Amino acid sequence: MGKGFVEALPSLAIAFFIILMTWIVARFAVRISDAVVGRTEIRSSLKNLIDTLVRLGIWTLGIFIAAVVVIPDLTPASLLAGLGIGAVAIGFAFQDIFENFLAGVLIMLREKMRIGDVIECEDITGKVEHITLRETHVRKLSGELTVVPNSILFKNPVEIFTDVDQRRHQVVVGVSYDTQLDHAADIIRRAVEGVDDVLASKGVDIFAQEFNSSSVDFLVRWWAGSTPRAGWESKDKVIRAIKAALDDAGIEIPFPYVTHTFKETVPVSLLGDTTQKTP
Repeated sequence: MGKGFVEALPSLAIAFFIILMTWIVARFAVRISDAVVGRTEIRSSLKNLIDTLVRLGIWTLGIFIAAVVVIPDLTPASLLAGLGIGAVAIGFAFQDIFENFLAGVLIMLREKMRIGDVIECEDITGKVEHITLRETHVRKLSGELTVVPNSILFKNPVEIFTDVDQRRHQVVVGVSYDTQLDHAADIIRRAVEGVDDVLASKGVDIFAQEFNSSSVDFLVRWWAGSTPRAGWESKDKVIRAIKAALDDAGIEIPFPYVTHTFKETVPVSLLGDTTQKTP
């Protein structure tokens, strides 16, 4: 065994040198890939996928050459046969890892959900910061970082808030029952259209929605920026503008009323004995 080990040292040294060269070539290949891809308008997630595939291909080739140097009898056919048997066992043992890997590839290939988008999936809301082949990093709006397995984002519905620059926002406004509804709707419309953040060119919707317990409710919808902050800022300005306009017009925004009804009661002592018959 010792003699065989000594005889194998040159092959091991050559294999180690091949692995070292593979590492160097992989680094330079990724830089070349970045330089070539950087001239195009390709998405960041797809760029990461190309870099990963280039690195993976070079490492696969380098490891195979090193293995042939150490084991001269190794052929591509025998290697593939061994990999096939091993892949079945590894596939069962690391099923979740491979599932996330394939989901990561598909997520990077599709056009939607780019880095920088604000998304919501499975009660997770935040900004996509990084996408890898196994996981996606989502920065919550409160600042925490959530590492989400790619299979969750691939198998469940994902709501993308920033897919376009604008989206529709809404608020419910109630007016008292003695209000002339057409007049109130006109005042609300003019107040919303006067807000700077509102895209009045895309229209403002005012719908009488329902008869509530103390008010007639209007559903007010408008278009503004798609980011959560843009939505909060526009909603704040819209509510302030509607409140000021209704106050100036003398239209009440009622709070819930509670009506108490009291019935006059007669003491039992004044009723007399109802069991006695009158003569």
